[in-house]
Amino acid sequence: MKKNKKIKFWLLGIAAFLIAIVFCLWPTQYYIESPGEAFQISKYVKSDRKANPNFYLVTVSERPAAMIDYLTSFFRPADTRYSRNELMGTSTSDEYNKMQQYYMETSQNNAIYYAAKKANVPHRQEFLGVYVMEIMKNSTFKNKLKVGDILISVNDKKFASSQELIKYVSTLKKKNVKIEVIRGNKHLSFSGKTVKLAGTNRYGIGIQLVDHTRVVTKPEVKINSGGIGGPSAGLMFTLECYQLFTRKNLSPNQKIAGTGTIDSNGKVGMIGGIDKKVIAASRQGMKVFFAPTDRPSGVKKGETNYAEAVRTAKKIHTRMKIVPVARFEDALNYLEK
Repeated sequence: MKKNKKIKFWLLGIAAFLIAIVFCLWPTQYYIESPGEAFQISKYVKSDRKANPNFYLVTVSERPAAMIDYLTSFFRPADTRYSRNELMGTSTSDEYNKMQQYYMETSQNNAIYYAAKKANVPHRQEFLGVYVMEIMKNSTFKNKLKVGDILISVNDKKFASSQELIKYVSTLKKKNVKIEVIRGNKHLSFSGKTVKLAGTNRYGIGIQLVDHTRVVTKPEVKINSGGIGGPSAGLMFTLECYQLFTRKNLSPNQKIAGTGTIDSNGKVGMIGGIDKKVIAASRQGMKVFFAPTDRPSGVKKGETNYAEAVRTAKKIHTRMKIVPVARFEDALNYLEK
């Protein structure tokens, strides 16, 4: 009898243990965003000239949260929880990852282009179309277009920039349109109607887009960031490329990190996860961190990347200097001085 009770006790214990394991590993509908790492940009920039090893891009880690990770994240102040919908919207995981890669490609091309322009070396940027990043619910192309399609013409018209394309389509109020896209190796045509864009008086196709370009410079510079996605390394890529074009060494001794998008005019734009990037940079011994002062419509002064970076730096008691930047030239001037 005692032997049977002992066996029963052990079986119940094993069952309880297995249930606890399953509970801990049970997937949730949440993602955890936490500080990532700082990576040497010189590893991703290819040129016949030597890149500066002291410039770093900083990442944010995003991972699906198992139940144990979700629960313990409340005890990690640097972690933030996002529902799948908050992070990806209506996109699938594959579509979301594609979007991040397209944002990175555009960021890299803008970086090379503006660095070459600023360094006064031969350069040109070719507009190849726009990547379809998201299709709005009310778009008449909802079940026709796919994320990653390259839109190359509207009503047989080709354009020199995405601004030209948007301006043209906005003049077509409630009209039929024919668009041509490249999907893989295929050229496809779709017909639909323009729709009113939410929160505006403008009309459009109903897609979120980002430029698809090719940049040619002399000397040639290429960037391959591997699996790192998103547009936030634009500023730091621009600084690295500028050094390659000019043969200047803007940071011979100090490790410099930063974040911010870059456009083809040198403006540094706001990004997400700045608090986590400050923490990651500080952990890896960065001495200077560039933070965007960009203030899009609706963003208060105390909510800019720079303001949040300063607050985070004080909170973690880092000695890393937070430097505000609105344009590429702000970062360049700081380093040259």
